[in-house]
Amino acid sequence: MNRRSFLKTTAATAVVAGAGVPALAQDGPLKVGFIYVGPVGDMGWSYQHDQARKALEKAFGDKIETSYIENVPEGPDAERALTQLALAGNKLIFATSFGFMDATVNVAKKFPNVMFEHATGYKLAKNLATYDAKFFQGRAIQGTIGGRMTKTNKIGYIGSFPIPEVYQGINAAYLAAKKVNPDVEMKVVWAYTWFDPAKEADAASALISDGVDVLLQHTDSTAPQAKAQEAGNVITFGQASDMSSFAPKPRVSSTIDNWTPYYTKRVQDMLDGTWKSEATWGGIDSGMVEIGEISDAVPAEVKAEALKLKDDIASGAVHPFTGPLNKQDGSVFLADGEMATDDQLHSMTFYVEGMTAEAPK
Repeated sequence: MNRRSFLKTTAATAVVAGAGVPALAQDGPLKVGFIYVGPVGDMGWSYQHDQARKALEKAFGDKIETSYIENVPEGPDAERALTQLALAGNKLIFATSFGFMDATVNVAKKFPNVMFEHATGYKLAKNLATYDAKFFQGRAIQGTIGGRMTKTNKIGYIGSFPIPEVYQGINAAYLAAKKVNPDVEMKVVWAYTWFDPAKEADAASALISDGVDVLLQHTDSTAPQAKAQEAGNVITFGQASDMSSFAPKPRVSSTIDNWTPYYTKRVQDMLDGTWKSEATWGGIDSGMVEIGEISDAVPAEVKAEALKLKDDIASGAVHPFTGPLNKQDGSVFLADGEMATDDQLHSMTFYVEGMTAEAPK
């Protein structure tokens, strides 16, 4: 199972979208629980969710009380962890991995007076909402910087699992790089993990050995950054968190998952009694996706170009997936001037035309 969404169907969200559940009166602070698929110190996905949890405590003070369970395997263990949080009196529970979806649905049925939030899922219920971020927008900015800075014309991407979110990231980075550097080639190594420093380091080493001098990752440890630092001539980008300890090089920028605004709103909704079930997919414009500081290792003109693209994506002037655009097999994906819909992106399980890597089966 994978922590992020494989397919989000309009039908699945339409059934209960907008269903409201008033917060229940209770003595003492609102208890808010979290379960994480990895350790809070992974410096990536789970770390960033936990930073948002800490921000909640700071923002709401004694109005809330938070707790978390880390390193929860996807599957039956998730159901046990969620049940534990519900029995402990948590009235709002965030399940922060795609593979927690069915467990969250099951536990939500057993605790109708507890509100559940599932990151990157697509199943809603009266007391279950979903939330996600448009990470591909940040990948487009990374691709622009990488396409301008590569000297070998080879960009590497460490994939986690072959699901739409990862395909979105690979394709967005490739298209942006190709736009500024027609000679660029993208190589992909699939690690089949979200967090495994040893596997991530091996994937990075393989790509670097293949001549890659720009490295992107869809995994959560800093192991690829360390391998790039050893190589000396490879630039990287922080994943999920800023990973600024490797700046100004190899890490020259980052895509940051900023869950704080969303978590803050949802906790406030609970306190106000206005929480409702809904599906949220935010991007740069909403603050859910941030671009980390671009270091001085990036030429000034490239930095300016990347920041303009960030602003254009945020305003809607630019969409990373705009036609004409074909799939890798040559079939039409988007007509001239057509922008990809959310549904099209949620079902993206292919490379775009020009990618030479073979997609996993």
